[in-house]
Amino acid sequence: MNRDERLASLLERNVRLETERKERSEDIRELHKEVASAGYDLPAFRLVVKRAMEADDKKRKRETAEQIAESMMAALGVLGDMPLGVAALERAVA
Repeated sequence: MNRDERLASLLERNVRLETERKERSEDIRELHKEVASAGYDLPAFRLVVKRAMEADDKKRKRETAEQIAESMMAALGVLGDMPLGVAALERAVA
C-alpha cells in the first residue's frame, strides 16, 4: 500500500468512526430523555454512569482526593452545620 492509499484508508476509517460516534451520541441523548421521563435525576444518573465506568486506580485516586477534601472542609468548619458534621462535633465535645 503506497502513501496515498494509506492516507485514503485512514481518512475513510476516520469518517466511519466519526459517523459511528455521532450515532452513539444520538442514542445516548435518547437514553437520557428516557431516564428523565422515567422520573430519574439526570445529573445523578450521569454521575453513576461515570463512576461505573471509572477504572479502579482512578476510583482510588478520586476517593482519596474526596477524603482529603472532606478533612480540609472539616478543619475549616464547613461541615459543622450538616448532619454528619453535627454528629462529629457532638462526639468531639462528649
